[in-house]
Amino acid sequence: MSQPPDRPARRSGADLGDHFALLRRRWLLFLGCFLAGGTAGLALMRVTPPSYTATTLVLVSPVGIGEPGNQVTSRQREQLNLDTEAQIAQSAVVATRAAEQMGSGDLEPAVVTVPPNSAVLSVSVTAADPGDAALQSRAYAQAYLEHRGDSARETVAAQQRLVAGKLKQAGTALSAVIDELPGLARGSAGHTRAVLRQNVLSRQVAALTQKYDVLKTLAVTPGQIISAATPPQEPSAPSLPLHLGSGLMAGLLAGAAAAQVRDRLDTRLRTAADVERLTGLPVLADVSRPLDHGALHELSSAVLASCPGKRLLVKSVPAGLGGTPVAVPLAANVPLAVLDGTDVGDLARADAALLLIGLDGADAPGVASAVRLLSRQSVPIIGAVTTTDLTPAPAQAPLGQHTSLGKLVAGAEFETSGSARTTPMQPVRRPPDPAT
Repeated sequence: MSQPPDRPARRSGADLGDHFALLRRRWLLFLGCFLAGGTAGLALMRVTPPSYTATTLVLVSPVGIGEPGNQVTSRQREQLNLDTEAQIAQSAVVATRAAEQMGSGDLEPAVVTVPPNSAVLSVSVTAADPGDAALQSRAYAQAYLEHRGDSARETVAAQQRLVAGKLKQAGTALSAVIDELPGLARGSAGHTRAVLRQNVLSRQVAALTQKYDVLKTLAVTPGQIISAATPPQEPSAPSLPLHLGSGLMAGLLAGAAAAQVRDRLDTRLRTAADVERLTGLPVLADVSRPLDHGALHELSSAVLASCPGKRLLVKSVPAGLGGTPVAVPLAANVPLAVLDGTDVGDLARADAALLLIGLDGADAPGVASAVRLLSRQSVPIIGAVTTTDLTPAPAQAPLGQHTSLGKLVAGAEFETSGSARTTPMQPVRRPPDPAT
């Protein structure tokens, strides 16, 4: 509901209670959007084609050379950097090799994850057919192991060539020193330097020979498949919890937004709480049913405590609503002149005003209009009375024959409206008696 322009109430949404009040007012719209979201989620799940996920587990073994360094952490305790290996397993090079193995160039992308604190790669492929998903997952795993093995063998071969070249250089230098030693005099400086060079070159040749032998006998073990993918029996998607939960959450948000918008745009006053929340006027009583003694007593007490003068105007919103259900009981129960507003002078004579608001017939702009009218006449508003009886006011009497409901109990005096003023009664003059 829209806030009336002349009576800004407390801004709603300031605390949790305002949100619960909004939910109570718009629960039907909120519930409808919530259920519609859940239904839409289920419908989307029904029309979404099923897909199957197959997973192959690969144990990655260190090949011994060329391994990228890995920082040991609580997540990864292996010296092998499996995060790097996971990226390699998802690379285009591995995908191309897997496609060549399957003889097809159209493969689904693989998702490779690393279980914490392990040396295992989880290679998962999702496809529309369970058999294709299992075949592609195994193809990715095998292609990764082959690529890793080939890369390791190429690295070993390159290191062998490098060590062999250095070994050849050291051997040639050692042979030259050995050939030079017989021509040098023992004890001379040249002979001493030649001996030292011979010893150094001998150690280099021995170390390079040992390293070359290690590389020559190194066995490359890239890893192995410890759990080959099998065709899954149940689809991995669509997921009932995911679709239903997403639909319900979307409906929840849409319902909250729709309820908020609806509450802001709707200007009708349906309950007494709407009147207090949107206009800031205190609701003194509800006369949807005839006032009992207790309610009339509370209303009379509130009116007497709030009215600054002796004349109280009962203003109806909407204007065609009769004010008799409030004016008559108050006129008989309070020492005030209660004006029902049917006389043209009631607004000018009123010291205070009481709004009679017809629920489901009045709206916030109508109340704001009545407030502006009374404010221009400097008539304070002491509160509001609500009713669901929207019976129109009775037809007004012709001008000059109207009698106001006003009754002034204090001082045992009565006050009538301006249009009903009469001149004092004069004594009747009788004609003279002929006998006298």
